[in-house]
Amino acid sequence: MDATAKPLRIPPEMRIYAEQHSIFDLIQAMMKRLLVEKPEDPIEYLIDLLKNNSIEVPRIFVLGPPASGKRTVVKQLCKHLGATRISTESLLREESDLVKEALEYKANQQEIPSMLWINLVQQRLSKKDCIKRGWVFEGFPKTREQAFRLQAAGIAPEHVVLLDAPDTVLIERNLGKRIDPVTGDVYHTSFDWPSSEHVEKRLVEADGIWESETVAGLLEYQRNLKGLESTYSTVSRVINADQPSIDVFSQVLTFVLSRHRSVAPHTPRILLHGPPGSGKSLQAALIAQKYNIVNICCGQVLKAVAADETSQGELIKPGLETGQQVPDSTVLKILTERLSRLDCTTRGWVLHGCPRNLEQAEKLNSAGFTPNRVFFLDMPDEVAVERVTFRMTDPVTGQRYHSLYKAAPSQQIQDRLQVNPRDSAESLQRRLDLYRTNLPELQELYSDAIYVNADQDPHAIFELLESHIVNRLPKPLSHRWTPSPSD
Repeated sequence: MDATAKPLRIPPEMRIYAEQHSIFDLIQAMMKRLLVEKPEDPIEYLIDLLKNNSIEVPRIFVLGPPASGKRTVVKQLCKHLGATRISTESLLREESDLVKEALEYKANQQEIPSMLWINLVQQRLSKKDCIKRGWVFEGFPKTREQAFRLQAAGIAPEHVVLLDAPDTVLIERNLGKRIDPVTGDVYHTSFDWPSSEHVEKRLVEADGIWESETVAGLLEYQRNLKGLESTYSTVSRVINADQPSIDVFSQVLTFVLSRHRSVAPHTPRILLHGPPGSGKSLQAALIAQKYNIVNICCGQVLKAVAADETSQGELIKPGLETGQQVPDSTVLKILTERLSRLDCTTRGWVLHGCPRNLEQAEKLNSAGFTPNRVFFLDMPDEVAVERVTFRMTDPVTGQRYHSLYKAAPSQQIQDRLQVNPRDSAESLQRRLDLYRTNLPELQELYSDAIYVNADQDPHAIFELLESHIVNRLPKPLSHRWTPSPSD
């Protein structure tokens, strides 16, 4: 292609399709797997990869000191993600020549070489359940050398969870640890004792629970921790394990469902939805200013068209002046024309004030203007009443004031302030009722929407919006995998 020619414009529908199906990331992931695996037949390999739907499966290491709760976290992750659970103990229960070799080292009370561990891991991860479902690995690698060897073998986790807790807590936990030999579940004499007497009778003490053994394990882990942190610095997160297990797992799950930053081209298409007075206009202005995207306020767009001496402007002008609702067909025609302009298609947009109902939202989507970030700014109706009914405007300067939060600086200005008829208590209540009526259908349509508490400092709201705009949306929880007869 001639680099001196005018740049080609990509049709908006192509961008939307590529974003919805993560085409760029899909191609990038396939190329990465090709370079790591180096298959003899690349085409056949990619076909199998796509058929098995194994491009974006969990690949997780859960690491931590003794008694930090690794086993519990791994079991819960596998249950929620439908992934295969792997540990060094489970590797040695497999049947293979490599396992026999490793067991010989154990029988002779010798340490299993790192390279043999890597071969065992490779062998296990090559099986169909790990390829299709992904895997969660408990307590491995233990050293930086093992981590480097895994990388050299092409085994790279998407997420590494590093559990952490004070040594005194871990020692206390380990002393009371008991194992159910049937299920492998972990219990504790003080914190988590089974309710079933049948389970209680079969519990056994875990290996290495005495204080001297625990301290030795803690020292060994701390010695290798820095090396592991530096190796996995871009994909790891430290989780505080000294809190209720449900909170630990919630934080771990949130992390492993997060997606890493993508280098894919991205055009922001942001929709802000909320009741009157929720701060949509302010947040849209802040977002547009910082990221140089187009601020589209539906009301302002309609007013701009009405101010033009065009047939369309003359058509909607009387309705705007009398406060009557402009027909949906006219609103959507004007709005789609604005969103189709070059600045919106190249820089992106933040839209507020429309859609107000399901019909408008569906028509916008069908016209090709599907947002890739939707935010619901929520707050109680009484807060909306307080914010809206006390605000006034200076007709001379256009400056907005509020009786409670931002009073006029002088009596002269106060005397000339005017209240918009739309901000009266009766008018506001009608708008709130209409908003609440249409809200459930919009929430159902925008199932991936992010909900934000709008009853807080505007800058705190902006930081929250910004974090969701910059970062990718988390992965959805997939259905658990069940083997087919061919598996």
